[in-house]
Amino acid sequence: MTSNTPTSYADLLRSHYGLIGVALLAMFTGNMGQSFFIGLFQSDIMTRLGLSLSQFGSLYAGITMLSGFLVLYFGGKLDWIPPRQYASLAFLALASGVLMLTLSPWLIVSMLGLALLRFCGQGLMTHLASTLAAREFQANRGRALGLVSLGMPMGEILLPPLMAVAMIWLHWRQVWWILLSVLIICWLIALFAVNWPDAPQNKQQAKQAQDTGQSPTRELRFWLLMPVLMALPIALTGIFIFQTQMIADFDATLTTYAIALMAMGLSRFPGALLGGRWVDEFGVAMLARVYLLPFAAGLMVAALIGGNLGIWLVMLGAGLSLGMQSPIGDSLLVKIWGRNFLGRLRSVKSALMVFSTGVTPAIVGLALDAGIHFQAILAGMLLFLLLAWCLALAPIEIASQSAEP
Repeated sequence: MTSNTPTSYADLLRSHYGLIGVALLAMFTGNMGQSFFIGLFQSDIMTRLGLSLSQFGSLYAGITMLSGFLVLYFGGKLDWIPPRQYASLAFLALASGVLMLTLSPWLIVSMLGLALLRFCGQGLMTHLASTLAAREFQANRGRALGLVSLGMPMGEILLPPLMAVAMIWLHWRQVWWILLSVLIICWLIALFAVNWPDAPQNKQQAKQAQDTGQSPTRELRFWLLMPVLMALPIALTGIFIFQTQMIADFDATLTTYAIALMAMGLSRFPGALLGGRWVDEFGVAMLARVYLLPFAAGLMVAALIGGNLGIWLVMLGAGLSLGMQSPIGDSLLVKIWGRNFLGRLRSVKSALMVFSTGVTPAIVGLALDAGIHFQAILAGMLLFLLLAWCLALAPIEIASQSAEP
Protein backbone atom coordinates (compact mmCIF):
# COMPACT_ATOMS: atom_id res chain seq x y z
CA MET A 1 0.00 0.00 0.00
CA THR A 2 1.22 3.52 -0.69
CA SER A 3 2.14 6.22 1.80
CA ASN A 4 -0.35 7.05 4.57
CA THR A 5 0.66 10.73 4.62
CA PRO A 6 -1.79 13.18 2.99
CA THR A 7 -0.19 15.13 0.16
CA SER A 8 -1.01 17.47 -2.73
CA TYR A 9 -1.98 16.34 -6.21
CA ALA A 10 1.44 17.37 -7.55
CA ASP A 11 3.33 15.43 -4.86
CA LEU A 12 1.03 12.45 -5.32
CA LEU A 13 1.78 12.34 -9.05
CA ARG A 14 5.52 12.70 -8.48
CA SER A 15 5.59 9.92 -5.90
CA HIS A 16 3.20 7.45 -7.52
CA TYR A 17 3.10 8.38 -11.21
CA GLY A 18 3.45 4.73 -12.25
CA LEU A 19 0.47 3.34 -10.37
CA ILE A 20 -1.76 6.35 -11.11
CA GLY A 21 -0.64 6.30 -14.75
CA VAL A 22 -1.62 2.63 -15.09
CA ALA A 23 -5.04 3.20 -13.53
CA LEU A 24 -5.61 6.33 -15.66
CA LEU A 25 -4.63 4.39 -18.80
CA ALA A 26 -7.07 1.62 -17.88
CA MET A 27 -9.87 4.16 -17.37
CA PHE A 28 -9.10 5.87 -20.71
CA THR A 29 -8.90 2.50 -22.50
CA GLY A 30 -12.36 1.72 -21.18
CA ASN A 31 -13.74 4.45 -23.45
CA MET A 32 -13.43 2.05 -26.40
CA GLY A 33 -16.28 0.03 -24.92
CA GLN A 34 -18.48 2.97 -23.95
CA SER A 35 -21.71 3.72 -25.81
CA PHE A 36 -20.63 7.23 -26.84
CA PHE A 37 -17.56 5.83 -28.66
CA ILE A 38 -19.29 2.89 -30.33
CA GLY A 39 -22.11 5.27 -31.30
CA LEU A 40 -19.64 7.30 -33.39
CA PHE A 41 -19.38 4.30 -35.73
CA GLN A 42 -22.92 2.94 -35.38
CA SER A 43 -24.00 3.59 -38.98
CA ASP A 44 -20.76 2.12 -40.38
CA ILE A 45 -21.08 -1.02 -38.26
CA MET A 46 -24.75 -1.43 -39.19
CA THR A 47 -24.01 -0.99 -42.91
CA ARG A 48 -21.14 -3.46 -42.85
CA LEU A 49 -23.18 -6.11 -41.03
CA GLY A 50 -26.46 -5.43 -42.83
CA LEU A 51 -28.43 -4.65 -39.68
CA SER A 52 -31.48 -2.42 -39.26
CA LEU A 53 -31.79 0.09 -36.44
CA SER A 54 -34.05 -2.19 -34.42
CA GLN A 55 -31.80 -5.21 -34.97
CA PHE A 56 -28.69 -3.32 -33.92
CA GLY A 57 -30.47 -1.84 -30.90
CA SER A 58 -31.74 -5.22 -29.75
CA LEU A 59 -28.36 -6.90 -30.18
CA TYR A 60 -26.61 -4.02 -28.41
CA ALA A 61 -29.03 -4.18 -25.48
CA GLY A 62 -28.55 -7.94 -25.17
CA ILE A 63 -24.78 -7.59 -25.30
CA THR A 64 -24.86 -4.91 -22.61
CA MET A 65 -26.93 -7.07 -20.26
CA LEU A 66 -24.62 -10.03 -20.91
CA SER A 67 -21.57 -7.91 -20.07
CA GLY A 68 -23.20 -7.03 -16.75
CA PHE A 69 -23.48 -10.71 -15.83
CA LEU A 70 -19.87 -11.35 -16.90
CA VAL A 71 -18.53 -8.44 -14.85
CA LEU A 72 -20.42 -9.83 -11.86
CA TYR A 73 -18.49 -13.09 -12.26
CA PHE A 74 -15.04 -11.88 -13.38
CA GLY A 75 -14.84 -8.57 -11.50
CA GLY A 76 -14.46 -10.18 -8.09
CA LYS A 77 -11.43 -12.16 -9.28
CA LEU A 78 -9.38 -8.96 -9.04
CA ASP A 79 -9.32 -9.59 -5.28
CA TRP A 80 -6.88 -12.48 -5.82
CA ILE A 81 -5.54 -12.34 -9.39
CA PRO A 82 -2.37 -10.15 -9.60
CA PRO A 83 -3.39 -6.81 -11.19
CA ARG A 84 -0.69 -7.00 -13.90
CA GLN A 85 -2.00 -10.39 -15.04
CA TYR A 86 -5.61 -9.19 -14.81
CA ALA A 87 -4.83 -6.10 -16.91
CA SER A 88 -2.95 -8.17 -19.51
CA LEU A 89 -5.85 -10.57 -19.98
CA ALA A 90 -8.46 -7.79 -20.08
CA PHE A 91 -6.57 -5.77 -22.68
CA LEU A 92 -5.82 -8.86 -24.78
CA ALA A 93 -9.55 -9.67 -24.82
CA LEU A 94 -10.42 -6.05 -25.70
CA ALA A 95 -7.88 -5.99 -28.55
CA SER A 96 -9.28 -9.29 -29.83
CA GLY A 97 -12.75 -7.72 -29.76
CA VAL A 98 -11.57 -4.81 -31.91
CA LEU A 99 -10.05 -7.14 -34.49
CA MET A 100 -13.11 -9.40 -34.55
CA LEU A 101 -15.47 -6.45 -34.99
CA THR A 102 -13.45 -4.79 -37.73
CA LEU A 103 -12.15 -7.81 -39.67
CA SER A 104 -14.68 -10.63 -39.46
CA PRO A 105 -17.22 -10.96 -42.30
CA TRP A 106 -19.54 -13.03 -40.10
CA LEU A 107 -22.25 -11.43 -37.99
CA ILE A 108 -21.85 -13.76 -35.00
CA VAL A 109 -18.09 -13.20 -34.78
CA SER A 110 -18.49 -9.42 -35.17
CA MET A 111 -21.12 -9.32 -32.43
CA LEU A 112 -18.84 -11.40 -30.21
CA GLY A 113 -16.17 -8.78 -30.83
CA LEU A 114 -18.59 -6.03 -29.84
CA ALA A 115 -19.47 -8.01 -26.72
CA LEU A 116 -15.79 -8.23 -25.77
CA LEU A 117 -15.49 -4.46 -26.25
CA ARG A 118 -18.43 -3.77 -23.94
CA PHE A 119 -17.35 -6.37 -21.37
CA CYS A 120 -13.68 -5.41 -21.24
CA GLY A 121 -13.99 -1.70 -22.00
CA GLN A 122 -17.06 -0.51 -20.13
CA GLY A 123 -16.68 -3.35 -17.64
CA LEU A 124 -13.26 -4.71 -16.70
CA MET A 125 -11.01 -1.77 -17.63
CA THR A 126 -12.94 0.82 -15.63
CA HIS A 127 -13.32 -1.74 -12.82
CA LEU A 128 -9.56 -2.33 -12.76
CA ALA A 129 -8.78 1.41 -12.73
CA SER A 130 -11.06 2.32 -9.83
CA THR A 131 -10.22 -0.79 -7.80
CA LEU A 132 -6.48 -0.16 -8.04
CA ALA A 133 -6.77 3.48 -7.05
CA ALA A 134 -9.17 2.78 -4.18
CA ARG A 135 -7.35 -0.08 -2.49
CA GLU A 136 -3.70 0.93 -3.04
CA PHE A 137 -4.02 4.35 -1.41
CA GLN A 138 -5.10 5.25 2.10
CA ALA A 139 -4.69 8.88 3.18
CA ASN A 140 -4.66 9.98 -0.48
CA ARG A 141 -7.39 7.62 -1.69
CA GLY A 142 -9.79 10.42 -2.64
CA ARG A 143 -7.17 12.31 -4.63
CA ALA A 144 -6.02 9.15 -6.41
CA LEU A 145 -9.58 8.22 -7.38
CA GLY A 146 -10.25 11.79 -8.49
CA LEU A 147 -7.23 11.75 -10.81
CA VAL A 148 -7.95 8.30 -12.22
CA SER A 149 -11.63 9.05 -12.86
CA LEU A 150 -10.59 11.85 -15.24
CA GLY A 151 -9.73 9.19 -17.82
CA MET A 152 -13.40 8.86 -18.74
CA PRO A 153 -14.26 12.55 -19.39
CA MET A 154 -10.90 12.93 -21.17
CA GLY A 155 -12.06 10.29 -23.62
CA GLU A 156 -15.53 11.80 -23.95
CA ILE A 157 -14.05 15.21 -24.77
CA LEU A 158 -11.06 14.21 -26.93
CA LEU A 159 -12.10 11.10 -28.83
CA PRO A 160 -15.22 12.32 -30.74
CA PRO A 161 -13.49 15.26 -32.50
CA LEU A 162 -10.30 13.25 -33.10
CA MET A 163 -12.26 10.36 -34.61
CA ALA A 164 -14.32 12.76 -36.75
CA VAL A 165 -11.19 14.40 -38.14
CA ALA A 166 -9.45 11.05 -38.74
CA MET A 167 -12.44 9.72 -40.67
CA ILE A 168 -12.09 12.53 -43.20
CA TRP A 169 -9.03 10.72 -44.61
CA LEU A 170 -9.32 7.18 -43.27
CA HIS A 171 -11.84 4.34 -43.29
CA TRP A 172 -13.56 3.79 -39.96
CA ARG A 173 -11.83 0.45 -39.47
CA GLN A 174 -8.41 2.07 -40.00
CA VAL A 175 -9.27 4.60 -37.29
CA TRP A 176 -9.96 1.75 -34.85
CA TRP A 177 -6.67 0.04 -35.78
CA ILE A 178 -4.63 3.20 -35.27
CA LEU A 179 -6.19 3.86 -31.87
CA LEU A 180 -5.63 0.22 -30.88
CA SER A 181 -1.98 0.44 -31.99
CA VAL A 182 -1.42 3.50 -29.81
CA LEU A 183 -3.00 1.74 -26.83
CA ILE A 184 -0.88 -1.39 -27.41
CA ILE A 185 2.28 0.70 -27.17
CA CYS A 186 1.02 2.42 -24.01
CA TRP A 187 0.09 -0.89 -22.40
CA LEU A 188 3.41 -2.54 -23.25
CA ILE A 189 5.15 0.31 -21.43
CA ALA A 190 2.73 0.06 -18.50
CA LEU A 191 3.06 -3.71 -18.15
CA PHE A 192 6.84 -3.87 -18.25
CA ALA A 193 8.03 -0.49 -16.91
CA VAL A 194 5.74 -0.02 -13.91
CA ASN A 195 6.05 -1.66 -10.49
CA TRP A 196 2.60 -3.24 -10.08
CA PRO A 197 1.08 -4.05 -6.66
CA ASP A 198 0.12 -7.55 -5.55
CA ALA A 199 -3.41 -8.81 -5.00
CA PRO A 200 -4.63 -8.32 -1.39
CA GLN A 201 -5.38 -12.04 -0.97
CA ASN A 202 -4.84 -15.32 -2.76
CA LYS A 203 -7.40 -17.58 -4.40
CA GLN A 204 -7.62 -19.91 -1.40
CA GLN A 205 -8.28 -17.04 1.01
CA ALA A 206 -10.97 -15.60 -1.27
CA LYS A 207 -12.66 -18.99 -1.61
CA GLN A 208 -12.51 -19.58 2.13
CA ALA A 209 -14.11 -16.20 2.85
CA GLN A 210 -16.90 -16.99 0.38
CA ASP A 211 -17.46 -20.50 1.74
CA THR A 212 -17.69 -19.25 5.34
CA GLY A 213 -20.18 -16.55 4.40
CA GLN A 214 -17.78 -13.62 4.90
CA SER A 215 -19.20 -11.59 2.04
CA PRO A 216 -20.30 -7.94 2.33
CA THR A 217 -22.96 -8.57 -0.30
CA ARG A 218 -24.86 -10.59 2.30
CA GLU A 219 -25.16 -7.56 4.56
CA LEU A 220 -28.24 -5.33 4.53
CA ARG A 221 -26.13 -2.15 4.69
CA PHE A 222 -24.58 -2.98 1.31
CA TRP A 223 -27.98 -3.06 -0.35
CA LEU A 224 -29.09 0.09 1.45
CA LEU A 225 -26.05 1.86 0.01
CA MET A 226 -26.42 0.73 -3.59
CA PRO A 227 -29.39 2.93 -4.65
CA VAL A 228 -27.59 6.19 -3.84
CA LEU A 229 -24.51 5.07 -5.82
CA MET A 230 -26.70 4.21 -8.82
CA ALA A 231 -29.21 7.08 -8.68
CA LEU A 232 -27.14 9.51 -10.74
CA PRO A 233 -26.33 7.19 -13.69
CA ILE A 234 -29.90 5.87 -13.68
CA ALA A 235 -31.34 9.39 -13.97
CA LEU A 236 -28.79 10.45 -16.60
CA THR A 237 -29.56 7.39 -18.73
CA GLY A 238 -33.18 8.48 -18.98
CA ILE A 239 -32.14 12.04 -19.83
CA PHE A 240 -29.62 11.03 -22.49
CA ILE A 241 -31.83 8.45 -24.20
CA PHE A 242 -34.83 10.80 -24.41
CA GLN A 243 -32.98 14.06 -24.92
CA THR A 244 -35.17 14.97 -27.90
CA GLN A 245 -38.35 14.73 -25.83
CA MET A 246 -36.77 16.74 -23.00
CA ILE A 247 -35.73 19.53 -25.37
CA ALA A 248 -39.22 19.66 -26.87
CA ASP A 249 -41.03 19.66 -23.50
CA PHE A 250 -38.67 22.32 -22.15
CA ASP A 251 -39.19 24.47 -25.26
CA ALA A 252 -35.39 24.60 -25.48
CA THR A 253 -32.97 24.31 -28.41
CA LEU A 254 -30.72 21.49 -29.57
CA THR A 255 -27.78 23.92 -29.60
CA THR A 256 -28.31 24.65 -25.91
CA TYR A 257 -28.36 20.94 -25.11
CA ALA A 258 -25.19 20.25 -27.13
CA ILE A 259 -23.26 23.05 -25.42
CA ALA A 260 -24.60 22.11 -22.00
CA LEU A 261 -23.57 18.49 -22.60
CA MET A 262 -20.02 19.65 -23.32
CA ALA A 263 -20.13 21.80 -20.19
CA MET A 264 -21.20 18.75 -18.20
CA GLY A 265 -18.10 16.89 -19.37
CA LEU A 266 -15.87 19.81 -18.44
CA SER A 267 -17.50 20.26 -15.03
CA ARG A 268 -16.57 16.69 -14.16
CA PHE A 269 -12.93 17.80 -13.89
CA PRO A 270 -13.39 20.22 -10.95
CA GLY A 271 -15.93 17.80 -9.46
CA ALA A 272 -13.40 14.94 -9.47
CA LEU A 273 -10.42 16.98 -8.28
CA LEU A 274 -12.29 18.86 -5.56
CA GLY A 275 -14.24 15.79 -4.52
CA GLY A 276 -11.05 13.73 -4.23
CA ARG A 277 -9.33 16.41 -2.18
CA TRP A 278 -12.32 16.90 0.13
CA VAL A 279 -12.63 13.15 0.74
CA ASP A 280 -9.07 13.13 2.07
CA GLU A 281 -9.48 16.33 4.08
CA PHE A 282 -13.02 16.09 5.51
CA GLY A 283 -13.75 12.37 5.35
CA VAL A 284 -15.80 10.32 2.92
CA ALA A 285 -18.86 10.10 5.20
CA MET A 286 -19.44 13.86 5.17
CA LEU A 287 -18.98 14.09 1.40
CA ALA A 288 -21.26 11.09 0.80
CA ARG A 289 -24.10 12.96 2.48
CA VAL A 290 -23.86 16.04 0.25
CA TYR A 291 -22.22 15.22 -3.10
CA LEU A 292 -25.55 14.74 -4.92
CA LEU A 293 -26.77 18.22 -3.94
CA PRO A 294 -25.63 19.90 -7.23
CA PHE A 295 -27.58 17.38 -9.30
CA ALA A 296 -30.58 17.45 -6.96
CA ALA A 297 -30.66 21.26 -7.14
CA GLY A 298 -30.46 21.12 -10.93
CA LEU A 299 -33.32 18.62 -11.12
CA MET A 300 -35.49 20.68 -8.77
CA VAL A 301 -35.05 23.97 -10.62
CA ALA A 302 -35.38 22.32 -14.05
CA ALA A 303 -38.60 20.58 -12.95
CA LEU A 304 -40.01 23.96 -11.92
CA ILE A 305 -38.95 26.25 -14.77
CA GLY A 306 -37.85 24.10 -17.74
CA GLY A 307 -36.42 26.07 -20.65
CA ASN A 308 -32.80 26.44 -21.73
CA LEU A 309 -31.79 27.44 -18.20
CA GLY A 310 -33.26 24.21 -16.85
CA ILE A 311 -31.13 22.14 -19.23
CA TRP A 312 -28.02 24.08 -18.24
CA LEU A 313 -28.63 23.56 -14.53
CA VAL A 314 -29.30 19.82 -14.90
CA MET A 315 -26.15 19.27 -16.95
CA LEU A 316 -23.84 21.36 -14.78
CA GLY A 317 -25.18 19.80 -11.59
CA ALA A 318 -24.82 16.33 -13.10
CA GLY A 319 -21.22 17.01 -14.13
CA LEU A 320 -20.17 18.20 -10.68
CA SER A 321 -21.87 15.29 -8.88
CA LEU A 322 -20.68 12.74 -11.45
CA GLY A 323 -17.09 13.93 -11.03
CA MET A 324 -17.30 13.43 -7.27
CA GLN A 325 -19.07 10.06 -7.44
CA SER A 326 -16.04 7.86 -8.14
CA PRO A 327 -13.74 9.15 -5.35
CA ILE A 328 -16.64 9.17 -2.89
CA GLY A 329 -18.38 5.91 -3.85
CA ASP A 330 -15.28 3.72 -3.99
CA SER A 331 -13.75 5.32 -0.88
CA LEU A 332 -17.00 4.57 0.95
CA LEU A 333 -16.83 0.87 0.01
CA VAL A 334 -13.25 0.60 1.28
CA LYS A 335 -14.03 2.59 4.44
CA ILE A 336 -16.82 0.21 5.46
CA TRP A 337 -15.55 -3.18 4.24
CA GLY A 338 -11.81 -2.76 3.68
CA ARG A 339 -9.68 -3.38 0.60
CA ASN A 340 -9.77 -7.19 0.45
CA PHE A 341 -13.34 -7.36 -0.87
CA LEU A 342 -13.26 -4.30 -3.15
CA GLY A 343 -13.06 -6.25 -6.41
CA ARG A 344 -16.18 -8.24 -5.54
CA LEU A 345 -18.06 -5.20 -4.23
CA ARG A 346 -17.34 -3.12 -7.32
CA SER A 347 -18.25 -6.00 -9.65
CA VAL A 348 -21.67 -6.33 -7.97
CA LYS A 349 -22.15 -2.57 -8.13
CA SER A 350 -21.18 -2.50 -11.82
CA ALA A 351 -23.54 -5.33 -12.67
CA LEU A 352 -26.41 -3.65 -10.83
CA MET A 353 -25.61 -0.45 -12.69
CA VAL A 354 -25.86 -2.19 -16.05
CA PHE A 355 -29.17 -3.85 -15.20
CA SER A 356 -30.75 -0.74 -13.70
CA THR A 357 -29.69 1.58 -16.51
CA GLY A 358 -31.05 -0.98 -18.93
CA VAL A 359 -34.48 -0.77 -17.27
CA THR A 360 -34.54 3.04 -17.07
CA PRO A 361 -35.32 3.73 -20.77
CA ALA A 362 -38.34 1.42 -20.59
CA ILE A 363 -39.75 3.19 -17.50
CA VAL A 364 -39.19 6.70 -18.89
CA GLY A 365 -40.55 5.62 -22.27
CA LEU A 366 -43.76 4.35 -20.67
CA ALA A 367 -44.13 7.64 -18.79
CA LEU A 368 -43.70 9.65 -21.98
CA ASP A 369 -46.18 7.45 -23.85
CA ALA A 370 -48.66 8.12 -21.04
CA GLY A 371 -48.36 11.84 -21.76
CA ILE A 372 -46.32 12.76 -18.68
CA HIS A 373 -44.35 15.99 -19.20
CA PHE A 374 -40.58 15.71 -18.94
CA GLN A 375 -40.50 18.23 -16.11
CA ALA A 376 -42.68 15.84 -14.09
CA ILE A 377 -40.31 12.99 -14.98
CA LEU A 378 -37.41 15.03 -13.60
CA ALA A 379 -39.42 15.59 -10.42
CA GLY A 380 -39.83 11.81 -10.17
CA MET A 381 -36.07 11.39 -10.58
CA LEU A 382 -35.56 13.89 -7.75
CA LEU A 383 -37.87 11.87 -5.48
CA PHE A 384 -35.94 8.71 -6.30
CA LEU A 385 -32.71 10.55 -5.47
CA LEU A 386 -34.08 11.62 -2.09
CA LEU A 387 -35.32 8.11 -1.28
CA ALA A 388 -31.92 6.62 -2.18
CA TRP A 389 -30.21 9.22 0.03
CA CYS A 390 -32.44 8.35 2.98
CA LEU A 391 -31.71 4.62 2.60
CA ALA A 392 -27.97 5.31 2.53
CA LEU A 393 -27.85 7.35 5.74
CA ALA A 394 -27.41 4.28 7.98
CA PRO A 395 -24.39 2.77 6.14
CA ILE A 396 -22.87 6.25 5.74
CA GLU A 397 -23.14 6.72 9.51
CA ILE A 398 -21.32 3.40 9.95
CA ALA A 399 -18.57 4.73 7.65
CA SER A 400 -18.22 7.84 9.79
CA GLN A 401 -17.56 5.67 12.86
CA SER A 402 -15.27 3.13 11.15
CA ALA A 403 -11.52 3.21 11.59
CA GLU A 404 -9.44 3.44 8.41
CA PRO A 405 -8.90 -0.11 7.10
